[in-house]
Amino acid sequence: MPSLGMAYLFWAASLFGIAGLHRFYLGKFGSGLVYFFTWGLFGFGTLYDALTLPEQVREAQLRRRLYSGFGEGDAYAQALEMLRREELGRPGMGRRDSGQPPTIEQVILRTAQRNNGVAAPTTVALEGNVSTDQAKTHLERLAERGFCEIRVRKSGSIAYVFPDLRDPEAEDEFEDL
Repeated sequence: MPSLGMAYLFWAASLFGIAGLHRFYLGKFGSGLVYFFTWGLFGFGTLYDALTLPEQVREAQLRRRLYSGFGEGDAYAQALEMLRREELGRPGMGRRDSGQPPTIEQVILRTAQRNNGVAAPTTVALEGNVSTDQAKTHLERLAERGFCEIRVRKSGSIAYVFPDLRDPEAEDEFEDL
C-alpha cells in the first residue's frame, strides 16, 4: 500500500534530476515515463505534484484496494464503501454521518441557505437531481407546514422564502402584496 512519506521520498529524487519515481511508485507508469524523460515536465509537473501528492496517494490506495478486491470479494466491497463514504463527506454531497444520500428536504434547505433563505423549484431540481415538479411539490409541503413562505419576486417568478435562513439586512427582492 503506498504511503505519503515514501511518495514524498521518491518525489525528492526529482530535485536531484531523477523525476517521475513517485509516479512509478503510485502506479502511474505512463506519466512516470513522461516525467522521467522531460525532467518532471521541466519542473512544472514536479511542483504541481508537490502540492497534490496527498490526493494522488489516496487515489492510489483506493485503486490498490479495488484491484485487490477482485480476488477477495470482501475487500472489494470495503473499498467501494470507503470510496462512497469519502465522496459523501465532500461539501455539497450526501449526509456525512449516515453514508446515505441527502433527502430532498435537506437539498431544499441547503439550497435556501446558500441563496439567502430563498429556494425555487428550478434551483432545487438542479441541486437535488430531481424533476422541477418533485421539487415544487416538496417546497409546497414545507410551505403548508409553515417552514417557508411563498413569495413573488419583482421579476414575477415565485420563490419559497425560509425566514430563519434570511439575512434581515439584505435587500428585499419581493413584491409587497
